[in-house]
Amino acid sequence: MSQLSQRHLLGIKDITKKDIELIFETADNFKEVINRPIKKVPSLRDVTIANLFFENSTRTRLSFELAQKRLSADIVNFSASTSSVKKGETLLDTVNNILAMKVDMIVMRHASPGAPHYLAKHIKANIVNAGDGTHEHPTQALLDAYSIREKLGSVEGKKVAIIGDILHSRVALSNIFALQKLGAKVMVCGPPTLLPKHIQQLGVQVELNVEKALHWCDVANVLRIQLERQQIKYFPSLREYSLYYGINKKMLDALKKPIIVMHPGPINRGVELSSDAADSAHSIILDQVENGVAVRMAVMYLLAGKVN
Repeated sequence: MSQLSQRHLLGIKDITKKDIELIFETADNFKEVINRPIKKVPSLRDVTIANLFFENSTRTRLSFELAQKRLSADIVNFSASTSSVKKGETLLDTVNNILAMKVDMIVMRHASPGAPHYLAKHIKANIVNAGDGTHEHPTQALLDAYSIREKLGSVEGKKVAIIGDILHSRVALSNIFALQKLGAKVMVCGPPTLLPKHIQQLGVQVELNVEKALHWCDVANVLRIQLERQQIKYFPSLREYSLYYGINKKMLDALKKPIIVMHPGPINRGVELSSDAADSAHSIILDQVENGVAVRMAVMYLLAGKVN
């Protein structure tokens, strides 16, 4: 079996283009599996996976759990809000206690950037980063790029505009790395206050006008305004943000060219996307959700096969 170059999936920055292509080829096979009447394969029957979510999550957590069940893995679920972390236990102690129960792989979301990288230096289990603060969210970027490939035939040469709260988004950073490795051109668009200062150093174009970004791109990946990560006000009001950066179906129809609209979820309807845009023929948001299960199955299957 072909293998990934890494023992963990900590970020897109750490993996190669060949790794991404292998994940996509494996996901193609698993996508066929999850559309069968019997949606299970015994691929990870002897593997125990712990889901450690130190931050709230609905979509990512459910997607990982479903992917694990489809692969017949044994699952341990951990929630920080009901754990001994509340009593002051350290991250490493928490994880070592879980590993003492003979866990083979850890899927972890944590509010601190670099938390999965820290763990990878101290434990033997494979680690999948399910989002670390405002740093990276590698499986989201993989499923996004996979969805573009599925819809447009290839990622190479495509123009992708990432629109919205770039400053607080781990999805944006992982997407930039993944899309560039696959040969896409990337633009970021948002209010100046929501764009990182030195973002051009990543080789992306910067646009402040959302209509210009839409005219330029083949794919608009629209991000949520992450109010929970904002300690200060970055714009006057959600209504004003929507007025200048919100996307609606009328804008999409006026482009006179095909364009696909993506969103990692959850959508703030009426803020970054109107309902008629989110539910339009341009949108592949529900395809992203379906592809997320297949891509996460592929990642865990390939990591479990990586000789430690």
